[in-house]
Amino acid sequence: MNKRLLIAALAVAAYFALVPDSGVPGTRAATPPPTVSSLAAGGDDAVIENAFANRTGNQQVAGQGTVVKVLADDTHGSRHQRFIVRLGSGRTLLVSHNIDLAPRIDALREGDTIAFYGEYEWNPKGGVIHWTHHDPQGRHLPGWIRHGGRTYQ
Repeated sequence: MNKRLLIAALAVAAYFALVPDSGVPGTRAATPPPTVSSLAAGGDDAVIENAFANRTGNQQVAGQGTVVKVLADDTHGSRHQRFIVRLGSGRTLLVSHNIDLAPRIDALREGDTIAFYGEYEWNPKGGVIHWTHHDPQGRHLPGWIRHGGRTYQ
């Protein structure tokens, strides 16, 4: 067994060992989402930094940051609202928020603070956060974005 395959197998085994079974075949119970106050101290910046350094993805993370750029929506396939957030660590991330499954954040502006819970995927520019919404099929942990006192999921 090569090293990459072994690492992938261990990651999958760790996920199933740490995430409680929901009792529904093919699903895992959603862990309680982190609170906004728990994000004030940097959220999962260390987890995101580690994932970036190791070029890993498919990782549920929470964080908080400042919107530094609002981008045009991605309208190819499922529509996504896109924006770049700078974390307390200085790392920038692209947030890709599915607006076919969750409400659009109409009031979002550069300089705004947001909190998020979603899935991190590595890329050379810092990474992407997606799955910031519910899963209508119940197979993925639900994510969210908090902005201006409202939760978008």
